[in-house]
Amino acid sequence: MSTNKKNETDLKRLRAVDRAIADLRRGLSFIVRGPEEASLVLATEMAFDAELETLAERSGATPVLALTAHRANVLHIQPTGDDAVRVVIEDWMDAPLMRALADAVHDLDQPFRGPFTRIKEGLPATVPAAIKLAKLGRLLPSVLAAPLAIEKIDETQTRYDLSVVSLEDILAFEEVAALQLKRVASARVPLQAAENCTFHAFRPEDGGIEHLAIVVGSPSPREPVLARLHSECFTGDLVGSLKCDCGEQLRGALKAIGEQGGGVLLYLAQEGRGIGLINKLRAYKLQEQGFDTIDANERLGFDADERVFQPAAEMLKLLGFRKIRLMTNNPEKVDGLERHGITVSERVSHKFPSNTHNELYLATKKKRSGHYL
Repeated sequence: MSTNKKNETDLKRLRAVDRAIADLRRGLSFIVRGPEEASLVLATEMAFDAELETLAERSGATPVLALTAHRANVLHIQPTGDDAVRVVIEDWMDAPLMRALADAVHDLDQPFRGPFTRIKEGLPATVPAAIKLAKLGRLLPSVLAAPLAIEKIDETQTRYDLSVVSLEDILAFEEVAALQLKRVASARVPLQAAENCTFHAFRPEDGGIEHLAIVVGSPSPREPVLARLHSECFTGDLVGSLKCDCGEQLRGALKAIGEQGGGVLLYLAQEGRGIGLINKLRAYKLQEQGFDTIDANERLGFDADERVFQPAAEMLKLLGFRKIRLMTNNPEKVDGLERHGITVSERVSHKFPSNTHNELYLATKKKRSGHYL
């Protein structure tokens, strides 16, 4: 396949996922197509009783509630060994209840729920793929899914004007989007920490999520460049939240790079370790209830860290940097970059004093995530 043809194919794949994410966030149903099965899907967070009835009518089958294994465990639903667990929607279960089952913030308000009937037989691959799509859309990782016969896909799509996305395109989305990143804008922006800075904006071909690179000075690509991967944090970076150390890490990294005489900071659109701002606020609410940062994420149904570091690796390559000295306390960043062709010649410690509001947060990262703190 020629390069141009492959780019066209990849762009088509990205756009199919983009449309499905947009429909998911608007509370519309869509079809996930697998090699042998399909599912008609609706985001649990956006579902109301009318939409649930419509899902059943359009599929001709009874929908199920699908949760991640993390979330099912919190609800005391026995595991099946799969990443996702399906629950039978009983007559007494309405849409508000299912929205509450997807959102751990309500757990202490409604402690006695169930019992729930889990479906033990084979899990269609389209269901965990649909949950992954909810994560990509920064929604709670739960969907309502109804089986749809392969031979009925075209008829159902046409009749109800539904989008169709393939299982393979969902699973490949993050990698394809990273490989499709292009530099779309650059400008000089003097900063307090370093006046000689150039901002570079990167965006995939489909117009998807944008990331920034801040290059300080004119670092040579022939030597390992001092670099920092920083995931965006509205609360810490912008308004000075004391619940994390993100703002200090951001400003401290820029200061250190400036003092070094040059380097690069990648500002990645991965709010809340990849779960998005709204879900991060939900996790904060759970932390108010006594859960640590990892347990809070997992109670919501997420993994402890949902970030991927391939976009960062591709940005570094596009900037001409393949060897770096990485400012981080997180061993997963080192591994993530090296898996995608970036040589980390040195890990540079990047620690700041704790305060009474983030002591538990930092201790949890050290004890449970293996951070060098």
